[in-house]
Amino acid sequence: MNCGIMSLLSDTAFEDPWSSFFMDVLSPLSFVKVSSVRMQGLLLLFFAKHQHLPFVQILSTKSTPTGLFGYWGNKGGVTICLKLYGYYVSIINCHLPPHMANNDQRLEHFDRILEMQNFEGQDIPNILEHDFILWFGDMNFRIDDFGLHFVRESIKNRCYSDLWEKDQLSIAKRHDPLLREFQEGPLLFPPTYKFDKNSNNYDTSEKKRKPAWTDRILWRLKRQPQANPPTQRLPAPHFCLSLRSYVSHMMYCISDHKPVTSTFDLELKPLASAPLITLIPEGLWTMENDMLISYSLTPDFLSSPWDWIGLYKVGLRHINDYVSYVWVRDNQVSFSDGLSQVYFNTSNIPETEDQFLLCYYSNSLHSVVGISKPFKIQPGSLAEDPLGEAQPHL
Repeated sequence: MNCGIMSLLSDTAFEDPWSSFFMDVLSPLSFVKVSSVRMQGLLLLFFAKHQHLPFVQILSTKSTPTGLFGYWGNKGGVTICLKLYGYYVSIINCHLPPHMANNDQRLEHFDRILEMQNFEGQDIPNILEHDFILWFGDMNFRIDDFGLHFVRESIKNRCYSDLWEKDQLSIAKRHDPLLREFQEGPLLFPPTYKFDKNSNNYDTSEKKRKPAWTDRILWRLKRQPQANPPTQRLPAPHFCLSLRSYVSHMMYCISDHKPVTSTFDLELKPLASAPLITLIPEGLWTMENDMLISYSLTPDFLSSPWDWIGLYKVGLRHINDYVSYVWVRDNQVSFSDGLSQVYFNTSNIPETEDQFLLCYYSNSLHSVVGISKPFKIQPGSLAEDPLGEAQPHL
């Protein structure tokens, strides 16, 4: 991210360009931006397909600056902590100190970011008790000992394994028991730093920095009691993660780094299988009448006067991308046997062939806790459903 003053001010007032770009690309694929956190040049975005929204609860977003003795955010990490189908997940994006000689400082910052992920006063376990930690970013680890010519020749001949043994992160994992718990895919791609901008050439400046795998993606699954042999299914057999790909993308040249991506398959047995709210749009929705929405609550859900129900077009970009909304308490018309009804004015909604869906947003949980199936709002001239079809519900 551009962390200049004018850019920061602009992105505070408006959507930052990376968020806008990813929403443009992902919303047609049914992905919704659920959460984000930024610290100067670091940005972390979390997207989910809309059918998963009732089972994604954002618990915390946090910035951990480590630059200038912890007072400046040019280095450090940003974190999103969430519950996914009842499992605790933490996602961390970081930028660690640069330069070959600062390896000890990088490891100190890594530990500092981890230590600062405390959730005092909240009913959230320590981060090391979370089921899944995904940690990535510009970690700035370098390749020790080998000279520039040897490193470049090894890259040219694709002999990456010759360089692995001197990779600072790999060396640190051999000596640090906690760091060793973080797994990584094989480095089968060229080092991703440092390139001349707008090219695929490694640094040709006077400094001629030695190439390195600075950009890394690590993950850690919840520690289990000692077993022999140790299991990778944690907690077995309900939560299983497997790496599908770990690659760099050489075609992008806008930076002196090459971007790195990972794709994972995650299989889990949901600890929460039913949404907290079940939404049912009643009858035929038309453009000219106040319509009814029925919804039921699970016994353990505590509603708030600030809860609201949003009407969205299918393909919504983010949670606030609603066409209209109602406060559930202000618009409530009945309540009995755990079933509530609220009225919804559709007269100001423009006529469209688009499909809509309803989302119930919990103010106390800061998350969507119920979502309807897609449905259409008929033009006002249609008084009843000619086919007598039932409206969709969750």
